[in-house]
Amino acid sequence: MKEKVIVFDKVVKSYPSYTYITGGIKNFLIHFNKSIENFKKRHVVLKEISFEINKGECVGFIGRNGVGKSTLLSLIAGVLKPDSGKIFVKGKVSPLLELGAGFHPDLTGRENIILNSILLGMTKEEAFAKISSIIEFSGIKDFIDQPIRTYSSGMVARLAFSVIAHLDPDILLIDEVLAVGDIEFQKKSFNKILEFKQKGITMVLVSHDLENIKKLCDRAIWLEDGKIKMDGNPEEVVEEYCKKIEGKV
Repeated sequence: MKEKVIVFDKVVKSYPSYTYITGGIKNFLIHFNKSIENFKKRHVVLKEISFEINKGECVGFIGRNGVGKSTLLSLIAGVLKPDSGKIFVKGKVSPLLELGAGFHPDLTGRENIILNSILLGMTKEEAFAKISSIIEFSGIKDFIDQPIRTYSSGMVARLAFSVIAHLDPDILLIDEVLAVGDIEFQKKSFNKILEFKQKGITMVLVSHDLENIKKLCDRAIWLEDGKIKMDGNPEEVVEEYCKKIEGKV
């Protein structure tokens, strides 16, 4: 029997509407009553979403910008809480959501590896044991003892991905990070993700690269208007999604 490691049961997530402050503080005060009324309005991103992901599955979420794909990953990671509904997640979650977000600009690349590794769940001993391999994977050995603030955005992303690549997660969340660095590093990153898949690690992927969805995923879920439009074989789901984008359905 398959083991469920992620379950969403009628999950709703919304955000406050900030349209009432777009005209500035003067406009807010002049139209105070209307502004307060608008303050109570919320933009619903996910509308009673329900799905299950089994251990070892690689599931890709597709859809236009703003349909709630990244919000969904943040809910799985526990960064956000739902307005209503239930979320069940079993296992250690490692998110590739915003590469380099935990780095300190005044610390060196080497120091940030240790800091970020510990923040992501490694012990201090594990971080020191893996540091040489992480540096080698990143391909920026010549700059590793320079402050992060001197790095290009691409170098920061490469270093951050390299740290993630050396974690041992139960569940891996991937948000548009397979296009990091040059072609050679992208290939290395893709192969690392394949390695995670072969190890049986559960993966949830968000990407506009539909070819990656078809290559990596066992299943694809198409989000539209805050709901699940289609859930099934990646080839079939991507084909129907492309038809919709091209105006054929």
